[in-house]
Amino acid sequence: MFMLKSVGKLIFGSSNQESLIELPQGQLYLVRPLSPKGYSELIFKDATAQIRKTAQDFQYQLVVQRVYEEGEAELLAGEDAEDAEADADILAAERDEKTFLLDEALHFRIEKREGSETVLAWRDLSGDLGDVYEFVCDASVPPNQIEQFDQIAKQCQYERKYRKPHTTASPEDFLDFDFDDEQPIPQASPLHSPTLSRSVDGSDSMFSTLPAKTMANQAAKRDQAVATPVKDATPTKAARDHKPPAVLDHPQATEVLCAENAELHFFDFPSGSFVLQDASVTATVSEVGQWQYYLQVASKDRDWLGMPVVADMNPVFNFEFLSFIFNQFTPDGQAYSWLLRFKDQKTLERFQEGLLQALWEQLNQMKWSKIKDQERDYVADAFADLAMDDAEQEHEEEHEEEVEEEEVEDDRPVSEHYDSDEEQEDEDYQPKDNEVNKQIAVGYKHDRSFVVRGSKIGVFKHTPNNHLEFSTNISKVETPDGTLFTPKKVMLHNEDRNLILQKDNDPNKLYRMDLEYGKVVDEWKVHEDIPVLTFAPENKFAQMTHEPTFLGISKNALYRVDPRLSGQKLVDSQLKQYASKNDFSALATTEKGYIAVASNKGDIRLFDRLGINAKTHIPALGEPIIGLDVSADGRWVLATCRTYLLLIDAQQKSGKNEGKLGFEKSFAADAKPQPRRLALTPEHVAQFNHETGKGVSFTQAKFNTGAGIEETSIITATGPYIIEWNLKKVLAGRKAPYLIKRYTDDVKADDFKFGTDKNVIVALPHEVNMVDHARLKRPTRESIAGEFALQAMRRQSGRIGTPSSGRYKLGRDDVVKEAY
Repeated sequence: MFMLKSVGKLIFGSSNQESLIELPQGQLYLVRPLSPKGYSELIFKDATAQIRKTAQDFQYQLVVQRVYEEGEAELLAGEDAEDAEADADILAAERDEKTFLLDEALHFRIEKREGSETVLAWRDLSGDLGDVYEFVCDASVPPNQIEQFDQIAKQCQYERKYRKPHTTASPEDFLDFDFDDEQPIPQASPLHSPTLSRSVDGSDSMFSTLPAKTMANQAAKRDQAVATPVKDATPTKAARDHKPPAVLDHPQATEVLCAENAELHFFDFPSGSFVLQDASVTATVSEVGQWQYYLQVASKDRDWLGMPVVADMNPVFNFEFLSFIFNQFTPDGQAYSWLLRFKDQKTLERFQEGLLQALWEQLNQMKWSKIKDQERDYVADAFADLAMDDAEQEHEEEHEEEVEEEEVEDDRPVSEHYDSDEEQEDEDYQPKDNEVNKQIAVGYKHDRSFVVRGSKIGVFKHTPNNHLEFSTNISKVETPDGTLFTPKKVMLHNEDRNLILQKDNDPNKLYRMDLEYGKVVDEWKVHEDIPVLTFAPENKFAQMTHEPTFLGISKNALYRVDPRLSGQKLVDSQLKQYASKNDFSALATTEKGYIAVASNKGDIRLFDRLGINAKTHIPALGEPIIGLDVSADGRWVLATCRTYLLLIDAQQKSGKNEGKLGFEKSFAADAKPQPRRLALTPEHVAQFNHETGKGVSFTQAKFNTGAGIEETSIITATGPYIIEWNLKKVLAGRKAPYLIKRYTDDVKADDFKFGTDKNVIVALPHEVNMVDHARLKRPTRESIAGEFALQAMRRQSGRIGTPSSGRYKLGRDDVVKEAY
């Protein structure tokens, strides 16, 4: 936070610049009319609003400062002095001032209401759709001063947009900054100020769409200390069309794990909000068979839903807003998103304990009572919503960067498109075989990528303008004795000169392909009795060197493979074999050669070297781990499960080993590293399923990587969607800190180009693309629906023409079309 503040000063200069105009008294609110975070929050009870110059030409800031009552500042300072850590947190949150770059993107506007109230409003660019900041002017502020404030704001926006003085503008030029087509500014309310407790009985309905009548009722209640919840909500017509599924017969319960009262809300796709369905329901979690559990939600008048408790329900708990969000999948493959909101924290805690017990026992087929309290806390914290709240308002320079990046994105051609004006530049692509692309190996040493397609391997060159160019085709992958095979797994080796291959039906052997000649030249028998489940480089960047050895795992063993050995290639002295069935599934290494091994049970072991016991054992959440990656320095461990990712900080924060990694020293028993569970929000899961008819199933997630480059992003895919998580936003606790891009076909494999987080290489069934980061967009209804779906909707409405062939075509410059 302090670093960002310093950067802001370097870009715009100190915030103590000349004030052009000031409104001396008012209140600042953050209003979220469509968000489950709460309808309205009072930020500053007493504040001033100013427009300031910055150190840069044509750059201005809108600044809202808190005003203290007499003696209040001294009182807070005294409290802060008692707790230095609390003081640091308050400073980091920038308690006393909010600054916003005065840009057209804010849609700054002023509205006069009945009586003497005047409101200044602008978009919260880091918030959700519809979120706005509102400065409610005090009645003592003269109207002409407010009008002057509005005019100066328009002048500042004009200067920033056109980079010239506002004196050169005509009156018509300022009309661009009126934003008359915006919806009316929603009514701010003091009911959700941070000083009030959050409970169903003490807040308004913050999940429903807000009809005019409800808005009016809230305006009438502005000065009440306690609000009455809205008992009924009027859903949109689209919400009425998108109805909850019919309830099937419930299985007989053998034991009730929990039964708690709550509000029930249903996610409406068209409006993008949760609509109140019932103000009083009972949510019951029961055991209904051996390792089978069931969630039922019903009121006195209606049976709302019943569903098995399984990982696909994508459970998300948020204690600040007393809510539990989850998905329901029906037998016909439809997905719905629900929200339960509880009256207080104790009620939510009881429900969470029952739900997580059921989920954990179903996944692990072991009784919850048999695990230690510390491991229970580990599981509960992992399923707490770590990406529900927006972090503190980002600084204005970040907003500017995002706006400019979006403008660049709009100017770029789209990789999958129909363009009737460029018929001659488009080419039809028809695969010449029945195979599909399955794997990618991205080169570290040389700018090449290798794509496995059946028993063929396509070689693609990375061009200087960040495109892929077909280089050559290795048409036959066959053993030295001439047996054709499809590689199950591939890994680049020895300065990208070799490709290590595994044959699907022969787990005890590996093969070395010489890429210069394009043929398999060696067959290695690893061990007679120990198969190769998967393998990984000796260290993170070993393939950039001549290092001959690499690592492998079987279901219960970890070992080194040395191709230089005669006979069997497994190094017996560096074999760690477990008597128990650990069911290993994935393997990764750091730059120093530290080793992480994961299992189908969901646990992770961290080693500093081979042949010894793990230094750290990270408990399982239940789902099998299908992929593993580690940051080069060993700080971050990234595990891929089918429906979520786990990001684990391996650095110890306290005790005698403070600062050491879990690879080097064991964590204390009561200080296991806490995972961050990265999942798509249940609303997005439901929308993905609504658009594609498919549930979430992630490909192996990977960090961007490069020698001397810090990891900043995570890439994975599910179905036709590429998904990129921003690591900084994940660690800051931002809601849905990911971007997406939809394709027409399912993504088969994906990875970052070596040395950057700006380009992603994507293998579709019959195409291989180099995708610019700027093409990925925030998950919205439009971006989830996809470009083709939007074009189809436009054609139906007559907005664009229909292609005469009835088929889409692929851009010549953006897609590699060679079959290989």
